[in-house]
This record gives sequence, structure tokens and C-alpha cells, in this order.
Amino acid sequence: MIGWGRDCPAPAKLNLFLHVIGRRADGYHLLQSLFRLVDRGDTLRFSPRPDGRILRARPLADVAEESDLCLRAARLLQEAAGCAQGVEIELDKRLPLGGGLGGGSSDAATVLLALNRLWGLDWPRARLQALGLRLGADVPFFIYGRSAFVEGVGERFRPVDVPPAWYLVVEPAVHVPTGEIFAAPNLTRDTKVIKMADFSAGWGANREGLYGRNDLEPVVCERYPAVARALGWLRQHAEARMTGSGACVFAPFAVEQDARTVLAQMPEGLTGWVARGLDEHPLRLLAD
Repeated sequence: MIGWGRDCPAPAKLNLFLHVIGRRADGYHLLQSLFRLVDRGDTLRFSPRPDGRILRARPLADVAEESDLCLRAARLLQEAAGCAQGVEIELDKRLPLGGGLGGGSSDAATVLLALNRLWGLDWPRARLQALGLRLGADVPFFIYGRSAFVEGVGERFRPVDVPPAWYLVVEPAVHVPTGEIFAAPNLTRDTKVIKMADFSAGWGANREGLYGRNDLEPVVCERYPAVARALGWLRQHAEARMTGSGACVFAPFAVEQDARTVLAQMPEGLTGWVARGLDEHPLRLLAD
């Protein structure tokens, strides 16, 4: 149920694999990936403003107002829709900045989905996705709102049924800037393109939910030893990899208790949590 003042979830995502297959003339990288939502994330609440202003209820640490994706998303939608209504946005931030979990993009998508309904705009999903792409490559996925094989710069989706799974996610205490990693000279940019039929066959052979690799992982581990250490520890207990451009790493488990057993063994200095995979975004029905 959506309404003014109600909690609106902004779930995290995991890249179950991430291949860089090329680069466009404008510098954007071409990707193939499998995105999976999980039931941990940020929470947003919205209060109406009759004066048309778009404000945040409180500052977000280390994020200037002009860079705040929640405010940018609301202002972009307000302008594109010719809407005179305003809003105050309250964000409870749980996902780390620079973690590779899509936190800022998910926040922006929740703003677009929620205000689409609260402002009575009723835009279709495809129109919201096109607007979201102007905010960041991951935003359209969160508006799409279900597990997907993702291509292009992150704007093309094909639905994928992902087996039920629990994920242990470890947060190294570092912030990894996405732009820095994609700009690295030694980043692999020519991974062979996967055909959907080949992906489906390989995916079916690994029911734990991992496939391929994360092409960004070697660059991040070289530059950020804390990520390499977290990944090394987790791989002592399960098949594991980095999500997105880092810093977070994760391992899938078929049984929740198995994930929590490993979490209980986590060394001092690491932060981690267990989350269940989601088939759909909790707000997916807010757009058709």
C-alpha cells in the first residue's frame, strides 16, 4: 500500500555475474549481467508540499544536495510531467555508499515509482525507465523490478527465474568509486558475448545462482586490499564474488541457517548481513 508518510522500500541488488563486453564511442561500457533483488535496502517516506518545493528531510552524510539522487529524481519527474506539486523526502539509509548494491539508484527508482502514484501521474513503466536512465544506468532495472538478464549500458532486460536463495553479504569498510574502476587501464573490456541459449544452459547447471565472473573484481581487489581480504575470507566458506563495482562481496546459500552460520564466524572488523532473494520489487505494481 502506497501513501503519504508510509514506508517505501528501496531494495538492494546483487550482480550474480558481470561481464564487460565492449565500450561505446561515448565512453559508456557495454555489459552483460544478471541482477537479483534482495530483501534488504533503504527506506523512504514522502510528505506533500503545496509550495512545489522538493526538499530532503535531513542531510545525507557525504552527499551534497545537488548530487542527491532522490532530489534529482523528484525534480526530474516534476519537470518532465509539468507537475506543480512538491515533496519532502525522508531517507533512512542502510545500504553503504560505493558498495555495488545499487543503493542510490534504487532510492531514485523508489522516488519515481512512489511519486508517479502519489502525484497521480500514472506514467507507464517504460516511460519511467526512460526517465530513470537519465539519472544512472542501474535506475531502469529497479523500476523494471524483477530478476533480469541485463545488457547494453544496463537498460535492456530479459526476465530470468532465479532459484530461491539466501545471500551473505559482506561490507568492507571502503568506498569504491564506480567511475575509477571503469576507467582503469587494466579492466577487461572484451569478454565474449553470451548468447541467451548458452546462458540458460550454463545457468541451469549451477543452481546456487552464480555464473561467469565479475570482470571488475580483479581491478578492485588490486586497488582496495580490504575487498580482497573480505573475498578471501568468504571463499573459505562458499563460492563468492564481488557485486557491481564493489566494495561488497557475497555468497549464495540454499538454506538461511547455513548463511547465518558463516556470518557468525565473521572476523572482527568486517560487517555483514543475510538477505533473501526477491522475485519482484515490492513497489513493482505502482507502474504498468
